[in-house]
Amino acid sequence: MQNYIKPSSEEINAALWSACDTFRTSLDSQNYKDYILAFLFFKYLSDKYRDKYQEFQKQYGDDEELIKRKMSREPFVLQEDCTFEHVVENKNNPQLGEFLNKVFEKIEDDNKKKLEGVFGDLDFNSSAKLGEAKKRNQTLKDLIEDFDKPKLDFRPSVIGSEDIIGNAYMYLIERFASDSGKKGGEFFTPHEVSVLLARLMKPEAGARIYDPTCGSGSLLLTVAEQVPFKEGTHIRNCSLYGQESKGGTWGLAKMNMFLHEMDAAQIVRGDTINDPKLIEGDHLMKFDVVVANPPFSLDKWGADKAGDDRYKRFSRGVPPKSKGDYAFILHMIDSAVEGSGKVGVVVPHGVLFRGSSEKSIREALIKENLLEAVIGLPANLFFGTGIPAAILLFNKGKKHNDVLFIDASKEFESGKKQNKLRESHIQQVLDAYEGFEDIEKYAHRATFEEIKENDFNLNIPRYVDTFEAEEEVDLDQVKTEIETLESNLTAVKADIQKYLKELGL
Repeated sequence: MQNYIKPSSEEINAALWSACDTFRTSLDSQNYKDYILAFLFFKYLSDKYRDKYQEFQKQYGDDEELIKRKMSREPFVLQEDCTFEHVVENKNNPQLGEFLNKVFEKIEDDNKKKLEGVFGDLDFNSSAKLGEAKKRNQTLKDLIEDFDKPKLDFRPSVIGSEDIIGNAYMYLIERFASDSGKKGGEFFTPHEVSVLLARLMKPEAGARIYDPTCGSGSLLLTVAEQVPFKEGTHIRNCSLYGQESKGGTWGLAKMNMFLHEMDAAQIVRGDTINDPKLIEGDHLMKFDVVVANPPFSLDKWGADKAGDDRYKRFSRGVPPKSKGDYAFILHMIDSAVEGSGKVGVVVPHGVLFRGSSEKSIREALIKENLLEAVIGLPANLFFGTGIPAAILLFNKGKKHNDVLFIDASKEFESGKKQNKLRESHIQQVLDAYEGFEDIEKYAHRATFEEIKENDFNLNIPRYVDTFEAEEEVDLDQVKTEIETLESNLTAVKADIQKYLKELGL
């Protein structure tokens, strides 16, 4: 191991992205991201464990039994043969992939309550993903050496704030999502969209916060950042819950929680619509705040079984089998605490106006006075799709019958790959929502009667008129200008003819 120096957040991010070069030329980003993120998490666990062990050594000297007892009370345990140092010592192992698999499996086995499943279905011995033995060993050796660098020392005593590692993890996830387009975007909501949704929800201290399609957990953590710390700690005064169907992404979310010191979060694996896991007794668990960016218009979401749903989530109607947007919306609403729960969900615009069963569901939700706001977002904010989206806000403690429509579609900063919401754009939406009144060409407070007159169509242009009238044309002035131009043109033609005549042409 080398001598370590205190790195900055920017240096850590740059070093981590550089480590991706080991895989970038030979693997699809959807594959190598899992290895990089898993190794980042492993290195963090090992360095944190080593830091605490050295701290106890200074306190208790050679009393190994006492040190072991103290270490056993830490949030996780790490055997000597599961440390990063041990992996470095074995980087020339001819069976390196199999060796790493055993290390990671043992870490999970020794920490079943906290870390079981955290590495997902990762296989360091996969010929399909990492090539045959010789190439695979070299790639894995390079990866180990990439992390054995001064700027990637994650000991708390060296980096100071452990937030740096959590932020680095989020940095990598966003970079992977940006680089891999649509597939990458499946597990990550752009941070500025998460911030907007989090600030709209205003979670209070002690809140239970839930994301039924939590992906890598970034949205959950961003909402949690709006909650104050528990007194005397750096832990947010809230509890986090999430469900994710994909094993690898589920592992990302569990790592993400741990890195942000939210390791008490309950992140479960499974299909939220067909097999909800967060249950209390015979009903869905209830939450103060429910947020999600579900997959847009999911096909084959389980419509054939919805009529027999044991939790009665589809009593307002069964969404079309080829478009599962309202399946997630209905699940979220039924997961919110009665009388006070709030729901914020990102949806494609079709949810606002499509007919058939979706219209019936939309009408039922409005008649129950659950819908509070419809916010139109700019196009090209999300990874892998240029279509504009909207945010729907539902409130089970709503005090009036009106719905606020906000057209924020023109408020953004253009980018080469993605458009961005800046703080001024986010604040503009928040101010409009807080004021809950008409703003010319931006927001409109619609009554129930207005929405009913529009046949419960929520398409934003029906409520917010952003039409810009063209400046009136002075026809007399235009006529005069045309006559002047024609006169000038005649004079120019005459000069040209005179010039050509003088030249004998």
